[in-house]
Amino acid sequence: MADRVHPAPLLPLSIPPAPPTDNSVAAAETAPLRSTAAAPGASYVVHVPKDQALRVPPPDRKLAARPARRRMLRRACCGACCALLLLLVLAAAFVGAAYLVFRPRAPSFSVTSLSVAGLLDPSPAQLDAAVRADNGANRKVGVDYLGGGEVSVSYSGVLLATGRWSAFYQAPRNVTLISMPLSGRDGVGVALTDDQRGRLAEQAAAGAVPLTVEARVPVRVRLGKVLRTWTVDVWARCEVTVDRIDGETTAANRGCRVKAKPLWWWW
Repeated sequence: MADRVHPAPLLPLSIPPAPPTDNSVAAAETAPLRSTAAAPGASYVVHVPKDQALRVPPPDRKLAARPARRRMLRRACCGACCALLLLLVLAAAFVGAAYLVFRPRAPSFSVTSLSVAGLLDPSPAQLDAAVRADNGANRKVGVDYLGGGEVSVSYSGVLLATGRWSAFYQAPRNVTLISMPLSGRDGVGVALTDDQRGRLAEQAAAGAVPLTVEARVPVRVRLGKVLRTWTVDVWARCEVTVDRIDGETTAANRGCRVKAKPLWWWW
């Protein structure tokens, strides 16, 4: 009689691990930790959640552009200052070289004679002045006396007569005698007070009448044959004494002063 075979029971697909006993837990707690040092040359990738990642805001373009603009402005200012300083140095060097080469000197002025008429009359005064301009101190510098200059004669602060300065060119080492007519205001006599008239008569009797001759002349200086300066006004003031007030007189100069501020290094 054949043996009867009974089917074996089916095993479960997965068997849950048995809960550890107290002894195993204690052994795990007391077991020494293994070294987790990474091997040399190893690399790891760490994934951080997006909500926990710290983001750095991008730099502001406006704030980043400000330092660049400031640097550009500083460079431009430094360049302009250097250029201006260079121009000033070159101009000073040119003026110094021109002064050393040409040695400019101011011409001298003096009043040689005066013809006076009508100072004490009610009619306008008439004067003829002869002025001597001496440029003998300059060897390479000429003077252009331009038109539009004025000449006046006064007594004790009272204007007697006015006239025009003649336009001409004065070469180096030249002496020029300029004769110019002067007249008072049309139809108006000299406005002298009684005291001034009496003092003028006394001084004329003594042969010593003090007069002041003033001139404002626009001039331009020629340095050699090529260089010319700009036009400036030259002021000349001469204190003279005449021996009479009714005819040709001889003027005794008591000193002349010349001023021209834009050419302070020369005049």
